[in-house]
Amino acid sequence: MGRLTIDTDYLAAKLSELLAIPSPTGYTDSIVRETCAELERLGVPFELTRRGAIRASRKGVKHKPARAIISHLDTLGAMVKLLKPNGRLEVVPIGHWSARFAEGARCTIFSEAGTYRGTILPLKASGHTFNEEIDTQGVGWDHVELRVDALSRAADDLERLKIQIGDIIAIDPQPEFLDNGFINSRHLDNKAGVAVMLAALEALCREEPELPVDVLWLFTISEEVGQGASSILTHDVASMVTIDNGTTAPGQNSSEFGVTIAMADQTGPFDWHLTKKLVELARTNEILHRKDVFRYYRSDSASAIAAGADVRTALLAFGIDASHGYERIHMHALRSLAELVTAYVTSPVQIERDAKDIAGLKGFTTQPTDEAGETVPQGRGLEWEASGTQPQAPISSRRT
Repeated sequence: MGRLTIDTDYLAAKLSELLAIPSPTGYTDSIVRETCAELERLGVPFELTRRGAIRASRKGVKHKPARAIISHLDTLGAMVKLLKPNGRLEVVPIGHWSARFAEGARCTIFSEAGTYRGTILPLKASGHTFNEEIDTQGVGWDHVELRVDALSRAADDLERLKIQIGDIIAIDPQPEFLDNGFINSRHLDNKAGVAVMLAALEALCREEPELPVDVLWLFTISEEVGQGASSILTHDVASMVTIDNGTTAPGQNSSEFGVTIAMADQTGPFDWHLTKKLVELARTNEILHRKDVFRYYRSDSASAIAAGADVRTALLAFGIDASHGYERIHMHALRSLAELVTAYVTSPVQIERDAKDIAGLKGFTTQPTDEAGETVPQGRGLEWEASGTQPQAPISSRRT
């Protein structure tokens, strides 16, 4: 079974709905409920951990070695650090993101009394007052404050409003979906990954292909602070594919089109065999793809391994510009990712030994060690060697 047809209208609609629900790490109950409601509508059974990570499942012909697809529901955000004498709030980030992108952000404060709206501003926000100092002041979380849209001229006013230290702040996503397929928004990391998973699930529910083994669909709630998949896996899972973003920036090979297959991140290489399988599936199904290595990046895969899970991990990414800022992606990448996920979960199991937690050498994997043989072009076409121009694959194999 190859890739399934993805309903891109459904994918876009789900992404828009997810972006509309605030879900900074630590304040994810609403988006958990919304995701569960969609799983219920699709007819996919699920269960929750105590804190709200979701474990959904679709049965396969065999129970083991089970597979898992995972993404995270939580996003970046902020928290009240101090009630300032001027009636504004000192804030600290939830997750790692730059205060450069916080300046000017509209936001919601979740207080004991209810929600308040506000804006994060630089300490010197008015050019009419501070003149050129608005451009020379420092950048960082010590140089911004949150102006609450309520009568608050002093710390006492903030206390009257029942705003307290530790209140969580959600940053407005400000999404924009363009007709040419580009999507701009905060929090595409990783609500786009969640939308990809739901779109793949929708295709599986619609076409009902046979799955060779059980597949778990995991949605975590604390990836942005490094915990992620630390307590969501079962012992039956042998292979886990994370869906997250890949950075399109100088020095990176990620793209906003097609699938980016990560080979390694700051925690080390991803599983050689699982990654190779995903590359082969992309080639076989003519899914545009490329590889990349991320030096300053970790995902749900890292938290699972750090927690002691003996599981093969891989990372499939949608190329994202300005990650952890005001981000941009393209629908082509999201569709391609969902297609590759469906191709993977319907593909045969190659390593049967993975059904056992511990086993002998029989059935253990091998990796090539033979010297590569040189392939010399014959006859017509040798002109590329002199020109330095590499020949391109036929159009039919370069799916766009």
